[in-house]
Amino acid sequence: MLVYPSSIDLSSRTLRFLSRQLAARRREIGTRWRRLSATRQALLALAHLRRGDTYAQLAAGFGVGIATLYRYIREAVEALSTLAPSLAEAMRTIRAKAFVILDGTLLPIDRIAVDTPYYSGKHKRHGMNVQVLTDPFGQLLWTSPALPGSTHDLTAARQHGIIEALAEAGLKCWADKAHQGAGGTVRVPFRGRRLKWWKRRRNSTHAKIRCLGERAMATLKGWRLLRKLRCSTNRITDVVKAVLVLHHALA
Repeated sequence: MLVYPSSIDLSSRTLRFLSRQLAARRREIGTRWRRLSATRQALLALAHLRRGDTYAQLAAGFGVGIATLYRYIREAVEALSTLAPSLAEAMRTIRAKAFVILDGTLLPIDRIAVDTPYYSGKHKRHGMNVQVLTDPFGQLLWTSPALPGSTHDLTAARQHGIIEALAEAGLKCWADKAHQGAGGTVRVPFRGRRLKWWKRRRNSTHAKIRCLGERAMATLKGWRLLRKLRCSTNRITDVVKAVLVLHHALA
């Protein structure tokens, strides 16, 4: 296999942040020696998350076995995911915002037709449903645990307790038509084709506000691993949390 140098569109600050987390974890578990240093381990984890490089590609580039590489990446993802805020913790920051934007996204996964729970009829593909909260400027604030792609956005939002948390905080929230019927402080556009002029005007204003939330989706999809996940569905929540922590570390 041929090996060549490449680049990752992340700052050295991100590398240092993850390196410190991995070094602290090694001290915690009493690791004496590793094939790769904490910095090199952080680099390969970032290459996997940001560029979506496969285990075979990374193993050849870093000179380690695939089994070792798997352990390194899983350790890095777990170290990051433990730093991700829960919804209750995120609400402390969210309460200070004028309003938030709630949106759902489908993270594609490699599943076959028999895996019905993961098939999204809306997107016509298999994936995992993730709910995202952003601030008025479209900055990513919080991501939910991943649910099977067949889960409706409103069902997911209720299951995660997002609707109740926003209502308790009295915070206005802008969402799309998929959250119709959420109630509380969640605002959604009017549905229908032949709407009165004032309803069309309100929908237009709603769309201008909610479209800012697409920036957060672009932020998530900027990590290429999330464009096509090939890992176990049980690990996807930790991967998304790891990306959230790295995003906040960059902010």
